[in-house]
Amino acid sequence: MKAKDVIIILDCGSQYTQLIARRIRELRVYSEILPWDASVEEIRSKSPKGIVISGSSRNVPLSEAPTVSSEILEIGIPILGICYGMQLLCHILGGKIAKTGSAEYRRIQVEIEDENAKLLKGLPKRFCAWMSRGYSVAQLPPNVRSLAKSEDGSIAAMATLDDRIWGLQFHPEVAHTEHGLEILRNFLFDICSCEPSWNLEDWVEEKIKEVAQIVGNDKVICALSGGVDSTVAAVLTRKAIGDKLHCVFVDNGLLRLNEAENVLSVYRQKLNLDVRYVDASNEFLQALKGITDPEEKRKAVGKTFIDVFEREAEKVGDSKWLLQGTLYPDVIESGQESRGASIIKTHHNVGGLPEEMKLQLLEPLKDLFKDEVRAIGAILGIPHSILRRHPFPGPGLSVRCLGEVTPEKLELLRQADAIFMDELDSSGFYDKVWQAFCVLLPVRSVGMMKDKRTYGYTIALRAVESLDGMTADWVYLSRELLDNIAHRICNEVAGISRVVLDVTSKPPATIEWE
Repeated sequence: MKAKDVIIILDCGSQYTQLIARRIRELRVYSEILPWDASVEEIRSKSPKGIVISGSSRNVPLSEAPTVSSEILEIGIPILGICYGMQLLCHILGGKIAKTGSAEYRRIQVEIEDENAKLLKGLPKRFCAWMSRGYSVAQLPPNVRSLAKSEDGSIAAMATLDDRIWGLQFHPEVAHTEHGLEILRNFLFDICSCEPSWNLEDWVEEKIKEVAQIVGNDKVICALSGGVDSTVAAVLTRKAIGDKLHCVFVDNGLLRLNEAENVLSVYRQKLNLDVRYVDASNEFLQALKGITDPEEKRKAVGKTFIDVFEREAEKVGDSKWLLQGTLYPDVIESGQESRGASIIKTHHNVGGLPEEMKLQLLEPLKDLFKDEVRAIGAILGIPHSILRRHPFPGPGLSVRCLGEVTPEKLELLRQADAIFMDELDSSGFYDKVWQAFCVLLPVRSVGMMKDKRTYGYTIALRAVESLDGMTADWVYLSRELLDNIAHRICNEVAGISRVVLDVTSKPPATIEWE
């Protein structure tokens, strides 16, 4: 993509790696992720202005932990190590790392010692940061100084005396860290001398050319779901290849209330997309029959999804590509991009796909975050009614219906979720939250309706605020709003006798329950 300056991020297997990339792009500097064992030659070929070494789920002293070549330190450009990355740099430079006693994942107070340090310029003397560690720096290497300490006295930031190599024990990229974006801004502009030259308009222009070149004269079949991602992917690809794009909307029986009718209307009347409707609900529900494990659900949906689309591709004739709206978080949470990455959950359109497919995957959005995709959608002229929609999982309601998926449970969940969305929208909260939805729990409890005993299911309400889905905090909904939602669900949805609220942030929880 067009950008004067590039920052390389070496991924050591952290779930926050993509978030570092997003924060850097937010500051209009292009970032590119490479695996931790990328060669010096590959890094040099990118002509980067700086390097960031990510965190990791591993620990530096372990022999199997990710590492980087010491030759990288000799390239001569600024390097920033974050969390594990700081410990790794300390280890390579000759310092010592020690176990903290117990792993900690929490907010901590950081106190700056060197107020003249470029990396921490303009920050208050004390601020709150997100710490995720099991080890810490016990002894600094020669020619390395401490810049800040955490509340327990351990080193929270460091730098070499020549101000070229920097380290942070905390995560500046997460929303939990105060002034985190300012720290990254200091690294990009004051230390790496980058210029803010990257923008999404350039990305759109070049991606359209790239897709046209990749596809050539081939036909592409598009998996439209009604969500932001697949819609943006379709409109972008349509601009690249015209009528060689064939869109298909599959009703998998796992959609929300009236979803098929609503989205098809937008596609056909406002976006002028030629969309074929396929009802495969029985096929998907049959594939999910008897399955309770979340990963197995996702894989079952993924396999059925491909079976359906390969069948539809044969009807189109000579289709060679399957277009999907896969995003960065889908890839990183499935553990596919980075060596050493942990699998949080398999996304049906990434790790859930079968190993052998007749179609090649076309994923033009896989390097982007959700907010970037929404911005691109606006550039492409996609209606706000689509762009404002909350994220919806590829496996649909199957991963919001805990336990075995049945038509009866899905109907209860659809009705409850529709009430939740209606109340959020009418109260003005829908556009204020990142994502909200209902979860049907495999728990039944006693209730009372019309002076009679009931024994119904439990609905959990989930509403979170986030910038990108990599981290999230639960949203405080007013007592009055929650009361309205609970009363309506219990009164209007026969079979639901209890409503509870999920007040867990990410981490430690994920946004979706499965």
